[in-house]
Amino acid sequence: MTAQDEMRRRVADFLAVHDPRSTPALEWLQARYDSGLAWVHFPLGHGGLGLPRPLQGEVDELFAAAGGHDNRPRVNMIGLGMAAPTILAFGTEAQKKRFLRPLWTGEEIWCQLFSEPGAGSDLAALGTRAVRDGDEWVVNGQKVWTSAAQNAQWAILVARTDPDRRKHAGITYFLCPMAQPGVDVRPLRQITGEAEFNEVFLTDVRISDEWRLGEEGNGWRIANTTLNNERLAIGGRPAPREDGMIGIVARNWREHPEHRTPDLHHQLMALWVEAEVARLTSIRLAQKLAAGQPGPEGSAMKLTFARISQALSGLELELNGADGLRYGDWTMTQPEELHFLAKDASYRYLRAKGNSIEGGTSEILKNVVSERVLGLPAEPRFDKDLPWKELER
Repeated sequence: MTAQDEMRRRVADFLAVHDPRSTPALEWLQARYDSGLAWVHFPLGHGGLGLPRPLQGEVDELFAAAGGHDNRPRVNMIGLGMAAPTILAFGTEAQKKRFLRPLWTGEEIWCQLFSEPGAGSDLAALGTRAVRDGDEWVVNGQKVWTSAAQNAQWAILVARTDPDRRKHAGITYFLCPMAQPGVDVRPLRQITGEAEFNEVFLTDVRISDEWRLGEEGNGWRIANTTLNNERLAIGGRPAPREDGMIGIVARNWREHPEHRTPDLHHQLMALWVEAEVARLTSIRLAQKLAAGQPGPEGSAMKLTFARISQALSGLELELNGADGLRYGDWTMTQPEELHFLAKDASYRYLRAKGNSIEGGTSEILKNVVSERVLGLPAEPRFDKDLPWKELER
């Protein structure tokens, strides 16, 4: 029996016992996790069966066709796409058992406490401090651009634990309970009118050492695993042809011939080709991912996604003529999830401006691609006090 046959048999056996029409959502999701059909490529006992990763898509399709309950992936994107693979890679057995099941079922929502006001693109310059106090760490600092912090029960957190070491070496990775005293979440209103992000102030927040992920001082290496998964989650998922923004713009073109001009036709065709190339590249990346953890290639896909999304949202406004200047609703809200494609063209245009910032700025990702994918020489680094003295790499 092939791995695919084994997977299909297990799905059929599961559905024969757990009918989603008569089983409460949480009970059904917990049973799916316990059956190894949550992440089929994860190990036994942690929501998986150790099967090849490409089978995950078919598993999800089979359950969706049977009316299976949703674990709210848009609400818990950080948990599912970033925290889970990082905990699997670096967590202790106790941490995996404690966190992976309620994370996958949606019982616990996660957020990401990485970026700071003075350490966004240069994350290794972070200033949030964690000081050991017996079996606990006392954390003080400020984080920013934190999606879902207002709803999250847990956060993945990087903090400086050794200020005397070089900046990449003195960082430790923690799993932070968001209900802990001293965690203050404040909304940040965006250009769209929403407060999709937050700033988070940490004042004498105590985190048990049992929630430290990996070794002390190894946080930068662990954070890179998280960031690689984040960029893949944002820009590297395979999709059907004309999915997403290119589908919306193409449909607009077909349904409104009165908006067509030769110049707009040229722009649409060029972007259609780019979107299709990006889609096919994402399929190739997914095949490579099946062989192991995501690498720096995900940065290229995220970079491409941001550029094409911004160009298409601008073209959509052009195709809408004067109607493109209208904006639907500027009410300040804190949405649980991002509905980028479900809103109007003006919202998409404004929201797309953030695509080149979130998940790593385009400028930084260009360096990642040039140095780690293409193998080009790194930029020289200079001492800020001795500008003509190149630092040792």
